[in-house]
Order: sequence, then structure tokens, then C-alpha cells
Amino acid sequence: MELAAFVSNLERLAGEAEQAFGSAHDAASVEQARVQYVGARSGQMKSLQKEMGALAPSDRPIGGKKLNEVKDRIQLALDSAQARLNASSPAVAKGLLLDPTLPGRRIRLGHVHPITQTIDQLKQIMGRLGFGVAEGPEVEDSWHNFVALNIPQDHPARDPLDNFYLSVAGRSAIDGVSENARLLRSQTSTVQIRVMESVPPPIRIISLGRVYRPDEADATHFPMFHQMEGLWIDQNVTMAQLRSILRMFATNYLGSDVSIRFRPSFFPFTEPSVEVDFLWNGNWIEFGGAGMVDPNVLSAVGYDPEQITGLAFGLGVERLCMRRHGVHDIRDLYRNDLRFLHQF
Repeated sequence: MELAAFVSNLERLAGEAEQAFGSAHDAASVEQARVQYVGARSGQMKSLQKEMGALAPSDRPIGGKKLNEVKDRIQLALDSAQARLNASSPAVAKGLLLDPTLPGRRIRLGHVHPITQTIDQLKQIMGRLGFGVAEGPEVEDSWHNFVALNIPQDHPARDPLDNFYLSVAGRSAIDGVSENARLLRSQTSTVQIRVMESVPPPIRIISLGRVYRPDEADATHFPMFHQMEGLWIDQNVTMAQLRSILRMFATNYLGSDVSIRFRPSFFPFTEPSVEVDFLWNGNWIEFGGAGMVDPNVLSAVGYDPEQITGLAFGLGVERLCMRRHGVHDIRDLYRNDLRFLHQF
């Protein structure tokens, strides 16, 4: 093909396309013209582009430059047609498009879950009382979850129906009462054992985290919940100090009008053991257990119970959160209902 004929065809195509786009009166006619002239499969521009191969090698640079110029002209005509139709659309006439003079819509930001808020507050309060924070694994062995805590092999707390035992290394969950069993920890006291195994006295720590028990979910129980365990190991630690710590914690978290009381109880890992109640809004509310660390627990981690004493306490994080915010069903904290969570 001669270069002159090729350029003439391009000029003719550009003129026809500009006229077609200029006379288009609606979106359908603009789209029809686009397909006719610049469509990817059957457009006339595509056909002319194929004719470049018929030009003499010396004419191809000039032909290619002209081809690009015509493409730009047709694209400009297409853009102008679309802009003209958009400017005359009913949406603009009625003011339905964005008005930059109007105030913007407030972006709804996420925030910290109420349980996480409670955990952060507990860390701050206990930090001011001199307690550091320790963490441990949620998948534990029988030694840390039971044996070192003075819970014997035949204790009902080790029953497979009361724990989430795991099938590990070919062992079934029902064999979980063995010393090599693995399970989801049923208490954060396991962290205390791990700390005492690696750190000499004095120790003053809290551990906060998830624990797991196969309880049926209801208003006050859930198979996964959070605990705050406290541990103070030193010489001459007493029950009076335990009472003072819990009273200071209660007044900091729930208010200065909160009272505290101890009721005798039993836990394998503390002796003596007590249940801790807070008097709040005229009612005694049970929040957890506490006591002096049992000498057998101290011996299990290599401490001399004749020289070292300690106190320990465990409080339910959800229970504290619910009392603080007036929540009556623990399941509300785990339903992920934004209508509920936005209140916090």
C-alpha cells in the first residue's frame, strides 16, 4: 500500500469518527460509535492498523506517527461526547451528584472490644500496685496445668469431660489424664508455674489470658473466657497483704464505695483458700478465688516452703467487665453485634 493512500484513509476515518461522536445524542449512540470506530475486535481503527504491515519499511515510521495522531483525535472526540452527556444528565440537573460545599459524612471508626478494654485497665491498676505482666501458652501439658498445681491424678478437675484435651502424637483425648497429655489450659495459674520455674523470688506478677472449659454457654458461662491471675512470692507474705491488694484493686476498678470479704473455700493450689466477694451496689458479688500458695506448689518449682511464702488470686475478666458496664449476659460479649459493641 502507498503511504499517501494509508494517510488518506486515516484522515477519512478521523473525520467520520469526530462527526459521529459529535452528533451522538445519548449513551447508546456514543457506545455504538465507539464500537464502530475503536472497538477491540471489529473497529475500523483496528482494520487500518493491520494495514501498517503493507507499507514499505521506510514509510512505516511516518505511517505509525499518523496512526497515533488519529487514535488521539478519536479518543478525544469520545471523551468529549461522554463529558457532554454527563453534564446534561438529569442527576446533575437535580443536584444528585456530589456537592463539595456540603459537610462530609463522619467516618465510623472501630474501637477496642470491651473485654480488651477491661484487660488494659486491669494491667494499669495492677501495675500501679507493683505487679508486672507475664504470659504463657494456651496449649499446656498436664505438669503445668495440674501436677505442679497440686492437683493429683485422681482429682475430678482432670476429668476428660471437664477439659479440652488434644489428640497429640497418636494419643487420643480420652487418654488425656496421662502425664504427657496436652490440653487447652483451664486456668492461667499455669503461667505462675512457668514463671516460678525460671525466676527466683521475689516475684510479683499477674497473668491475663484466655482459658477453656467445656461449659454449656448460658448467661454466666462460656466455654472460653478470660482470667486474671495474681502471684506474689517473697518472704513473710501474709493473708493481710492479700486482702489489702484485692481491696485496693476493687476500689480502683469499681469505685471507692466497694467493700471486700473472704469466705472459706478449697483450692488444691492454695492453703488456706478463700472465695472473694465484692459488695457493689448493695449486693455481694463473687469474683474469684484466692489464698496462700500451697507449700506443695512451692516445692514443685524448687522453692523452700520453710523460707518462702506467697499469695495468689484469680478473678474473672468477663465478670468484672459485665459488672462495670451493666451487662447481664456473657454471650453478648461474643456475638459480635455492632449495635451492642458500639456502646463501648
